Amino acid sequence: MTSVDERETRASRRREALIDRLMDLFLERGFADLGVADLAALLRCSKSTLYSVAASREQIVTAVVRAFFRRATERVEAAVDGSADPRERVGAYLRAISVELAPASAAFFADLDAFAPAREIYKANTRYAVRRVQGLVLEAAPGTDAAFVGAVAGQVMESIHRGEIKAQTGLDDSAAYAALASLIVARMAAG
Repeated sequence: MTSVDERETRASRRREALIDRLMDLFLERGFADLGVADLAALLRCSKSTLYSVAASREQIVTAVVRAFFRRATERVEAAVDGSADPRERVGAYLRAISVELAPASAAFFADLDAFAPAREIYKANTRYAVRRVQGLVLEAAPGTDAAFVGAVAGQVMESIHRGEIKAQTGLDDSAAYAALASLIVARMAAG
């Protein structure tokens, strides 16, 4: 006989595995045009299985988007080596964001922008990243105007998200974050 804890652990692992599969699908194709029946067909599972993630399509999307950004943030933070040169930590942080966003398609970003709950998760994540960049800049170069650098980084991050940087430069999101990292690190080295 299995205990309640064992059943809950198995159910939690199944739910996380399903979120992983949904995340891969959303990153590749977006989510706006996919109903629960579409998701079930694509993932070869039942609709009731999908409802183990959340009670509605909108809540499923929100749960998956939240999981994507939570996991990405954890990996970005893990990539910032505490013993590295403080200036390099800023670059490492932004390059890690670049790596995390690389699998996300243009359709995913367009759908994020169009769906208010997902957009708010993205904006909250960006606000956190701006504060983190400001803190890293202040740590690396105390005489630098960290608030200004963080605000510039935030504006560029938003422009990347909206596709403006790609339209103006041809850089995809991942390359744009890498370029932003180089720019900020160079600014701190010069200042």
